[in-house]
Amino acid sequence: MLFHTWTFAVFFLITYSVYLALRRTSYWLPWLLIASYVFYGWWNPLYLLLILYSTLLDYFAVILIERSAHRKLWLIVSLSNNLVLLGFFKYAGFLTNQANALLSLAGTAYRIAPPDILLPVGISFFTFQSMGYVIDCYRGDTDRERSFVRFAAFVSLFPQLVAGPIERSRNLLSQLRRLPPLSQDDVTDGLSLVVAGLFKKVAIANYLALYVDPIYAAPDRYNGAALAMATFAFAWQIYCDFSGYTDMARGVARMMGLRLMLNFDHPYLATGLGDFWSRWHISLSTWFRDYLYIPLGGNRSSASATYRNLFLTMLISGLWHGASWTFVAWGALHGLAYVMTRGVERSTWYRHRIPTIVKRLAVFSFVCFTWIFFRANSMSDAWLIIDKIVDSPWGDPAFPLLALALVGSLWTYELVCESPAKGLLARPAFRVASVVCMILYICTAPGSGDVPFIYFQF
Repeated sequence: MLFHTWTFAVFFLITYSVYLALRRTSYWLPWLLIASYVFYGWWNPLYLLLILYSTLLDYFAVILIERSAHRKLWLIVSLSNNLVLLGFFKYAGFLTNQANALLSLAGTAYRIAPPDILLPVGISFFTFQSMGYVIDCYRGDTDRERSFVRFAAFVSLFPQLVAGPIERSRNLLSQLRRLPPLSQDDVTDGLSLVVAGLFKKVAIANYLALYVDPIYAAPDRYNGAALAMATFAFAWQIYCDFSGYTDMARGVARMMGLRLMLNFDHPYLATGLGDFWSRWHISLSTWFRDYLYIPLGGNRSSASATYRNLFLTMLISGLWHGASWTFVAWGALHGLAYVMTRGVERSTWYRHRIPTIVKRLAVFSFVCFTWIFFRANSMSDAWLIIDKIVDSPWGDPAFPLLALALVGSLWTYELVCESPAKGLLARPAFRVASVVCMILYICTAPGSGDVPFIYFQF
């Protein structure tokens, strides 16, 4: 059930109407849980068994952590369960292929049959959300949730279930412990977020996909200019696709009185790689910071240990995105660059003497370069694309002017958001005009099909 389809519109209309009718009763929370399970089961009813199993195990694991003398044992049981589930569904096929490659190198004809596994949509997101709750309870950073219904609703809340943001218990679970207040501003601001997210997804991301997908599917057929422009277009496609989903998720939740965390904060205006990762997929970046980087030692030891921890965190972040060497390379490149530039970005001369536009262009260029590995179908394709961009003759990339205008408009808007003129964007007249223009464009622009959200595969 995609946010930008009529199916979801009907689903939400029914869900929201019943939710409003039940707000003054004790049934509003069970209704949200039922609606969330219907939403998730719409993809595949068997998915419900997985999310229910994970929810039950973590719910009772925290009870045992609280009551047992062997607290660490039950923490390990919970984390191992989640990681095994994640590893089986996401990496079994990849590991099988690697094992078969080793067997081939050893000269044996034996091969392991690859498992026929359908990756459950959103498994990385709800698994990390549930793991975060268990770890927080173990650390004493949050109280155990007594109500199973409330905890199940926290794990499966439908707006952010399949692609985040990855919420923390102290934010979302605390809101579910009481009837969320609902004002007229919540409804209007929520609708504005939904429209903005819909515009990013339908008008920009889906349109850019029409240019990007054919080129990255057969990079050997295109010249360096086309490959460079496809990489530039993909940078904006994935940003508008993912941040568009987040905007819609936050908007839908806001209309119910729930406030989800900000997940994107104009990342392509970052002036350093550290700044970029504080703006891009914020819920995942902070999750890895709190539950991986800091437990590894963070920056509490020597500089070399700090750099090691940063690199390992980025490498594992790349592997989180998918079972492919391209994702490992993407994470490794960001890790190496982050380690190499961390000291420079903190220096006085970099912060005050290098023009902001230069820093932004440098960071954006590096991020675009790494997107090649993220988007390429294989490592060989990635190297081919880089080689053709650098060495092959350039010709007409045939990049649509409309796409350039859409990206330029969004980039300009974000630049204004971080300028002294940002107050103009908050004026009611501008906000109403923007929403009207986006709705008119969505209704009149040529359709590009129901393209799934990119991060559903993670």
